[in-house]
Amino acid sequence: MQRHKLLTLLESETTRTLEHKYVFMKKILLLVFLGFTITSLAQKVNYKDLDRYISQTQKDWNIPGLSVAIVKDGAIVYEKGFGTMNVETGGTPDQHTLYAIASNTKAFTAAIIAQLVEEGTLKWDDKVQRYLPYFEVYDPTISGMVTVADLLSHNVGLGTFSGDGIWYKSTLSTEEVVRRIKFVPQAYDFRAGYGYSNLMFITAGDLIEKVTGKSFKENVTERILKPLEMSNTVVSVKDFGANKNVATPHAMKNGENYTIPWVGWDNVQSTGGIISSVHDMGKWMILNMNHGMNGTDTLFTKASRNKMWNVNNPFPVNQITRNSTGSQYSGYGLGWFMGDYHGHYRVRHGGGYDGMISTVQMLPDEKLGVVVLTNGVKAPTNAIAYYIFDRFLNRDKKDWSKEMLDSYDAGVKEDTRIADRKALQVNGTKPRISKEKITGTYHTPIYGNFEIKEMNGELNLLWEHTPLLNAKLKHFHYDVYEIAWNEPQAWFSFGTLKIETDAYDKVTGFSFDVPNDDFFFEELNPKKL
Repeated sequence: MQRHKLLTLLESETTRTLEHKYVFMKKILLLVFLGFTITSLAQKVNYKDLDRYISQTQKDWNIPGLSVAIVKDGAIVYEKGFGTMNVETGGTPDQHTLYAIASNTKAFTAAIIAQLVEEGTLKWDDKVQRYLPYFEVYDPTISGMVTVADLLSHNVGLGTFSGDGIWYKSTLSTEEVVRRIKFVPQAYDFRAGYGYSNLMFITAGDLIEKVTGKSFKENVTERILKPLEMSNTVVSVKDFGANKNVATPHAMKNGENYTIPWVGWDNVQSTGGIISSVHDMGKWMILNMNHGMNGTDTLFTKASRNKMWNVNNPFPVNQITRNSTGSQYSGYGLGWFMGDYHGHYRVRHGGGYDGMISTVQMLPDEKLGVVVLTNGVKAPTNAIAYYIFDRFLNRDKKDWSKEMLDSYDAGVKEDTRIADRKALQVNGTKPRISKEKITGTYHTPIYGNFEIKEMNGELNLLWEHTPLLNAKLKHFHYDVYEIAWNEPQAWFSFGTLKIETDAYDKVTGFSFDVPNDDFFFEELNPKKL
């Protein structure tokens, strides 16, 4: 209880009878007792034990580095870095080290939309085509029904990660990405399922830019970053400036971490472009758990907070056998995942950028929040967050790190997709179709053009809008070629390209087979011009 509220209660007591006075003082003493109890519980958290656990977790998971911050009762009570910023050049991360927060940006996008609704610029139920007439999805009728709120709910009908091949590492503008959404296949009925859609949040960013006349970067900076004094946070890799306290992204091969370059996401900032520190993200969590209040300044109202933190898209939950977090309900709000952690109301989101994984998790009723930012792809983000929750909730100690690491390693061992494909390779074959027939321009409406070109005696695959995905084509067997990426890739490695022909051996196109869980190359399916 705040001191001024306690004083107000004590002052109003002078008008009460002695009997009321007795009852009233019992309530005050009870509140004070509860206050001391809550404080003492928080003090029982041994931060040195947390240091040891997080440090050991970082080593066990073989992740280069990470930073962690904890918010409790409106203040940052813990913030620290572990490991290294770069496996080649070293450097120890701290609370101000910058990492990509990726999809944790989505909550910022939802908050800006809420502000625009409060200002009367938008309504949650406004049709998107009112502001973006070129916005279309898989069906013209559905296209005209999609609302502003739908953009933030993952319920439009697109599959999880579907269409991400359009924007990933591409030079397309935000609007050019949005104009291609109509070619992405439908996965389920409109508002009758769930598909995690980066494309809809990209559209939300385009909407913000069109109705405000300012870029997403300008909007998030003016509306959120500056008021919260998130002074180290940037919205583009171009904005690091003189700041050297920046973690390096890492990919992993055969259990070894290696550095990869930062990649600009300037055309899709609204779905994952923010780069921040755990200290700055601690301020963001405080704002959210204070329902949009930043001191005496209202960044968004309680009504907006309630709108964003209500389940708009529910997920099925096993009510017979609880999962490891004891979840009783789960779903997606607007820019946030909703649910519970062993009966405690939980709000969370995760983020995945090339070589960086992050999580933001809050238990608002306990005024408790955790942010974990990492610079590797094998990341113990949930293990650390859950362990911290357990310490503050006085739950029995559980080694989340070991349990989740064992599960992760088992999953990697069971994933034999690449090994299975390589085992099917038929050695000693030669291409049936000549290089001359293969070379040329290929087109797909969802993306644009590809070119297969012979250079220095080798076939090369050139992407019109994504030169960072250019690759050499090495004969695999028959008319199938292995894709040898020119640049290191964080989310996929081995892949093949098969030359397609008609009944008369005329080359008609090619198909991708790149086994991974994040980018669906098979959606591209280019045809030869």
